Amino acid sequence: MSEHTGPAERSEVAGRDVDEARDLFTGAYNAGEMVIEPTESEFTFRYTAIGDDELTLRGTQFDGHVTGTVLTQGEYIVSWLTGGSGATDLGGDPVRLVHGQPAMFANNRLAEFDFTDYRQNLMHFDGTFLERVAGEVEGTSGPILFDTTARPTGEQLRRWAASVTSVARVIYDDTSPALLRAEANRAAAVALLETFPHTALHAPVEIGVPNGGKTRAAVEFMIANAHLPIRTEDVAEATGMSQRSLQSAFRKEHDITAIDYLRRVRLDRVQEELRKADPGLATVAEIANRWGFAHLGRFSASYTNRFGEYPSTTLGS
Repeated sequence: MSEHTGPAERSEVAGRDVDEARDLFTGAYNAGEMVIEPTESEFTFRYTAIGDDELTLRGTQFDGHVTGTVLTQGEYIVSWLTGGSGATDLGGDPVRLVHGQPAMFANNRLAEFDFTDYRQNLMHFDGTFLERVAGEVEGTSGPILFDTTARPTGEQLRRWAASVTSVARVIYDDTSPALLRAEANRAAAVALLETFPHTALHAPVEIGVPNGGKTRAAVEFMIANAHLPIRTEDVAEATGMSQRSLQSAFRKEHDITAIDYLRRVRLDRVQEELRKADPGLATVAEIANRWGFAHLGRFSASYTNRFGEYPSTTLGS
């Protein structure tokens, strides 16, 4: 199962050396033919990262003009400028970046870029992790092809920004429990899939439904381990099923995905704790976070839909 022990890993590199900057970005992004030139300001750079093997939040500060190529492999990257100027995929579908508006990196092919005196935020999703989440929520399998020209606006952009803020709050907090961090990673992956048009390169495959005994075993495993950052592959392995069989069984018997069933189990645990808690000593947010619900607005909506009352009402009763 996923290992989210201790705080998220952090790193930071900063300096004024052009060669050091080139080596750093070449390693991080498979950059080639990278040219760095000074602008009116003295050349400086800063690169930060925090996260784990599923998701890292990164930041780039670059005082200078840089051009070159990147080759993204084994991960999916979304970024947005907060300062300066930049354009990507100049040899494919050229896109000039707009401050605060996220854009996907091209994947598995060289992409040219051109940036000047820029500040950039990025989210790096491990490829296997994001493809697994896509399989859970969309029933697909294999690599994902994102539309790199898509730009969220309006309500879609607002929802994306709210999701990023919620996820970042959890990841940057060293006291966040393992389950909450795992759920924040998944929430970020779902938000990415909901925000950017994409196509699965391998179509879903229909298979037979496994026998009910294994499905019941999966449910029992979820109930026993709901307090841990388990993933669907953990459930499948524990019950002797393939992940595809597991998903097919839950969609057939419960009309929801296996991960959604697990979230229902965790909602039940939240309700139990709220009923037993002292309103003067406990809070809804504290209990929800303990069971992996990072976005309190969505949690409240899910809770109310499941139990017919607000979580605050349950706590106060």
